[in-house]
Amino acid sequence: MSNCKFRTGLGFDVHRLVEDRDLWLCGVKLDHTHGLLGHSDADVAIHALCDALLGAAALRDIGYHFPDSDPAYKGADSKILLKEVVRLLSDKGYLIGNVDITICTEAPKINPHITRMQTTLAEIMQVDIDDISIKATTTERLGFTGRREGISAYATALIYRP
Repeated sequence: MSNCKFRTGLGFDVHRLVEDRDLWLCGVKLDHTHGLLGHSDADVAIHALCDALLGAAALRDIGYHFPDSDPAYKGADSKILLKEVVRLLSDKGYLIGNVDITICTEAPKINPHITRMQTTLAEIMQVDIDDISIKATTTERLGFTGRREGISAYATALIYRP
């Protein structure tokens, strides 16, 4: 067995859908009637991904590093937060193996945007597009996502230290 150290992390996030906000998912702006409410751009998928990566490296969570009480992050682009998370992992000697994201929403349809989302995340994380899985699901009209009140996202990440 090699001396390579593997670690996994799990992330989850949820944001409320509201009018008069842009909808950002996986770093891509989607055309939709509602956007997600949050201190930053509220990209629920990137937030879940950041938590998965940070958790894998035992670096706490996104709220610890980018608190919503800090005005510096008001309206922040979540792509910049992800880039900082990748830097934090790199500082500890970790590389990203792969990530898997599930976005839970009734609307909009995610499938037409997945390739663009993968490309965006791959560029930020400096990994191959094949190392990024993005899927979408609904809750069959159950719960807050089913009522179109919000969007949730789950992410897992594998990181390693060669």
